[in-house]
This record gives sequence, C-alpha cells and structure tokens, in this order.
Amino acid sequence: MAAKSRPASRATIEPKSELAVSYNEFKEYEGQRYTGMKIGRSHKWHYDPGDWKETKITPDLWQIGYAVTKRRAGRAPEGSGVPVGTEYHWYVLAHQNVAKLNANDYTTSLTGLKFKIAHKRAGSEKWSATPRTQRKRMIAFLEGVIADLKKYGTEDLSERPAKTASAGARKASPARPAVRRAQRGRPDRNVTAAKGSGRSGAGRSRGGQL
Repeated sequence: MAAKSRPASRATIEPKSELAVSYNEFKEYEGQRYTGMKIGRSHKWHYDPGDWKETKITPDLWQIGYAVTKRRAGRAPEGSGVPVGTEYHWYVLAHQNVAKLNANDYTTSLTGLKFKIAHKRAGSEKWSATPRTQRKRMIAFLEGVIADLKKYGTEDLSERPAKTASAGARKASPARPAVRRAQRGRPDRNVTAAKGSGRSGAGRSRGGQL
C-alpha cells in the first residue's frame, strides 16, 4: 500500500506575495540603492479626528502642531514593510489652501512634499542620523527647493522633477521632488513648513506629517 504523501508546508502553499518581495528587494535610483516602496507608487491613509493647533509668531508666520493616528486605506501586503516600532522623522513643506464657509468653518486642503530626515529602527534608541546631520539634510532639501523655484519661476512644477539642486542637496535627497510655487496675491493661500515624526506600525503621526 503506497504511503500517503505529506501535505506541502504552509510556506510552499502560501508563498510571500510578489508585492512583499518587491517591497523588500534592493532597487536603484540615480545611482543610489534603496529598499521599500518603488518610486512612483503611492500610499493612501485615513486620519483619525485630531486637533490642529497654531500660534501666530509674526503677521505672516504661524507655528503649527498636529497629532493623530493615521490608518492605511486597505491592507499592507503580507510580509512587507518595516517592523512594528520603527519610527521616521519627516520634514514637510506644503501649500495649505482654505476657504471660509462661515464664522467658524473653513474648507482646507494640503499639498506639498515630505522629505525623510532620519529613521529609527525598532528596538533601537538611536536615529539613523545625528541631530547635526539631520539639520544638514534639512538645509540641503530646502536649498534644492529654492533652486527649483529660481530656475522654473512661475512654471507649474507639480509634474516636473527638480534637476537643479546643489551637490550637497543631491546627496541628501537623490529623489528630487517636484515643487509648486506659492501664488501671490491670494489671502487664502499659505505655505506651511513643519517637521513630523511618525512611528510605523503603531500608526502615529506627529507634528504635521502628511
């Protein structure tokens, strides 16, 4: 009597998804190797109700604070992503457009850029960059944005990758993002710059993260 064949292992029956494999494999962009989401793909999140707090510093400058939990629209591919407890420090540069509806309500939209300053691995007490290096990366990013604004002037940069960053900015931000120039003469248009930190897995978003 022939022996019964043993069932295939779960790993054989349910291999890691192609998206998970793609997420974790090494990729290359302008000479830099990286892992994670492929350039050109997008995330979509739902943000819990939260409080946006702002303090007026000068006639045109406000300090902002925002802290909520953000939740993925859908599910992450099985086996993809960084471990729970991983944290990120982002720098956000954005347009906030608002329109007054009545004495207490406004519509609002936020569009712009977020640049990774540093990350902290799960279980580690150290960030991937020192505070001094984080400041240098932030400066390089802003210098790249300024160079784009000077080069392209009033041209809409929403679809144009920036190519005019200094050598230092290129090292800090090899993926040169597009920027959009603030329109002048519109009282409802503000440019907001903020630092944000987020903890992956825990779904935390702090300090104005997009």
